[in-house]
Amino acid sequence: MPLGLELSAELGAALAEDFASLALLHDRELTPALLLALRQAGFPGSLAMLPRDDAARDGVEAMRLALAALPSDPDTACMDGLAADFAAIYLTGAYGASPSESYWLSDDHLVCQSPMFELREEYKARGLVVPDWRLRPDDHLVFQLQFVARLLNSAANADDWRSLGRFMDFHLLRWLADFARRVAARCETPFYAALATLSFAWCDQLRALIAGNLGEAALTADEVATQLNSQRVGDALAEPVRFFPGASGPSW
Repeated sequence: MPLGLELSAELGAALAEDFASLALLHDRELTPALLLALRQAGFPGSLAMLPRDDAARDGVEAMRLALAALPSDPDTACMDGLAADFAAIYLTGAYGASPSESYWLSDDHLVCQSPMFELREEYKARGLVVPDWRLRPDDHLVFQLQFVARLLNSAANADDWRSLGRFMDFHLLRWLADFARRVAARCETPFYAALATLSFAWCDQLRALIAGNLGEAALTADEVATQLNSQRVGDALAEPVRFFPGASGPSW
């Protein structure tokens, strides 16, 4: 069986913990208490999905080394450095590495664009609403990782796993590699470089696991673009023509 794992509800629940953990680390600053909890859990060795390719192994090793390099009793300077990196990545955009999908998929690198609204509909279909899109938009990395965890927790059959794979093809995997590379290249702390690298590797490996077990290849970027364009054309054709009172038509 591909990657040595068989899709099941039990596997989904275990992998959901992985993605919930990654979401948590992107969600908030690393604190001494959180650092201690990671060490006590044996992170990243505690992750349920074992690394099966070089990228995943590199991500795990980078995180292991990053955590090992942090002192067991970090001083203020150490924590301030981590906090500055967190702010530059997730709050101020200082590294030009936004954690929101719109930034990477819009021509002018703008936030709150069509991916945000597309994801809002994805969440709405599952009865989910983000707390405040003005503070953190729907297409933010944290929400997407949390959504993957939720889909994993509820994966009961092949269609559920297929839906998860499709979600990743149309969203996370279209931009997360670029985000991870830029963060790793520009951030100051090994921890956040490793977190970005590990997060992409885990998403990529999960997608490979789904594809291998279902016998259905992940969509390429071109295939995703073609499907999205067809959908938008269909939506435009379905939009009724509106006539406004008092407006004259074309004349010659």
